[in-house]
Formats: sequence, C-alpha cells, structure tokens
Amino acid sequence: MIDKQTINLIDQQRKLYAKQCVDMAPVDFVCIIRKRTRSLDQNSKLWAMLSDVSEQVEWYGRKLSSEDWKHVFTASLKQMDTVPGIDGGIVVLGQSTSRMNVSEMRDLVELMNAFGAEHEVKWAAADG
Repeated sequence: MIDKQTINLIDQQRKLYAKQCVDMAPVDFVCIIRKRTRSLDQNSKLWAMLSDVSEQVEWYGRKLSSEDWKHVFTASLKQMDTVPGIDGGIVVLGQSTSRMNVSEMRDLVELMNAFGAEHEVKWAAADG
C-alpha cells in the first residue's frame, strides 16, 4: 500500500477508485477530503500578474515587490486582521495562497483584475 496518495475527484471513475483505496487502507491510515487547492496554471498566472502590478503601480509613494503585493491582495480578499509586531510594526494574520482552493484563487485573480483596471495596469499575461 502507498503511504500517501492524492486523488482529485473530478469524475465518477476517480471517485470509485478513491472508495476502493479507502476500503484497502489499513486501520491506522487517515482519509482527508477537502476542496482542491490552486492549480499550477493559477499559480503561474498569479505571479505574472503580481509582477505586472509591482512594476507598474506605486503604492503610497513606494514600489512594492511581487511578494509584498501578494500580501496586499490576499489581505484584501480575506478581510484579514492585523496585530502589533513583537518589535514594532504591524503583522497581517493571513492565509497562504498555496492553501487556497481553486475558487479562492479565482476570486483573487478577479480582485487583482479590478485593481489593475483602476490603476491602468497593462497585463503581460494574455488573460491578466
């Protein structure tokens, strides 16, 4: 038996296979069913869009990195909270994009498209 396996339940055949795997699994195994996380295509599109925004938008007098923009967008999408940092500053309590499911990533891209339209971002990616 395989120690770890991921089965995307995208059709009836894969659902039946997953049921068979559960039936064959030893009693000390764990079965987790959750929404599918972001796709590789979504991740590629995200970083292309973040790069476009970081190159073209000045935010309150500063140019931000792609990583910084990722935090800005995910904080907006998730209505995240902030707390004071240990040594000053502010810390955003948030969610990693790698843990987002497909629909959350879709919402993030939609938010970024709206922001880009407001700030005249010219997307390098075709579907930006």
